[in-house]
Amino acid sequence: MPNPRSDRDSSPRLRTLVAMPAESWAEVVTPAARDRLEGVAELLGLRPDGAPRLEASFADLADELAAAEVLLTGWACPRITADVLDAAPKLRAIVHAAGTIKTFVDPVVFDRGVEVSSAAAANAIPVAEFTVAAIVLAGKRAFRHRDWFRVSGVKRPLPGAPVLGTLGTTVGVLGASRIGRLVLERLRGLDVEVLVSDPYLSPSEAAELGARWCELPELFAASDIVSVHAPLLPETEGLVSAELLAAMPDGGVLINTARGPVVDHVALERECVSGRLDAILDVTDPEPLPPDSPLLQLPNVFITPHIAGAMGNESTRLGDAAVAELERLAAGRPLAHPIHRDDLGRIA
Repeated sequence: MPNPRSDRDSSPRLRTLVAMPAESWAEVVTPAARDRLEGVAELLGLRPDGAPRLEASFADLADELAAAEVLLTGWACPRITADVLDAAPKLRAIVHAAGTIKTFVDPVVFDRGVEVSSAAAANAIPVAEFTVAAIVLAGKRAFRHRDWFRVSGVKRPLPGAPVLGTLGTTVGVLGASRIGRLVLERLRGLDVEVLVSDPYLSPSEAAELGARWCELPELFAASDIVSVHAPLLPETEGLVSAELLAAMPDGGVLINTARGPVVDHVALERECVSGRLDAILDVTDPEPLPPDSPLLQLPNVFITPHIAGAMGNESTRLGDAAVAELERLAAGRPLAHPIHRDDLGRIA
């Protein structure tokens, strides 16, 4: 009986340099994904034990870089500059098995005609799930109740706690990004009114997503819960300003799973210390907060250490997404999740 693996190995495969540390490789690429990958790619830059050799730079991978048609990148990939491209004359694509490419892909990559793909869409799924869970728990004021119950032992709602539930609650979504759109999709399962604000979204597109488009001031003034999904760009730093936070109704909740500097943290701290607003923060500014930050001690603030994105078994979605892109390249099909130069000004 013929060996399917031998037949597969005899066909031309994309010479693919694994450009991520061993820890990242082990986290995102399962044995099944690696088997698929080896069906379409000749893997370069691996140690005898099968782990990537890459550490802090491409310096020790000159021969592999010269032969590479594809770079399979991941967390902690060294920056890909003009010098790296000069050393990789056959490179045609960078396939990233993680989210943002802006931390390591120099814009010159696009000038050289190299295709770029990201697994940001796969990473968006757990963030959206985390966010919707946070919205439901915010409606119940679950974290305030946890602390109050620890002290009181009383099986009753916290006296004076605003908004106990999601029915009829208004949720404002700031940013119709990949994650924002997934949040909007999942909010359809709740009995909430949904507002959305995004300069790249039209009112009709918002309606198709199950939301009503509005300007930022109206979104903050009308929403019981605001969830932030704007990318961190020069123009979005401090976007959630003191004025917008002050416009939120008393007892409102701000959820941030995007980036800390999108929110004016001095103003947010002031609102939370006063008890007027609650906050659920997976990201902060700075990150982490200093140990003496009041936000770490307040019963109306719940902070997690940037865990909303892919972690643990969720990380394997990233590897699977990257392998699927390599399979498309090998088959001569277009990438499913391409990143273009024009995208750099509006993506995280």
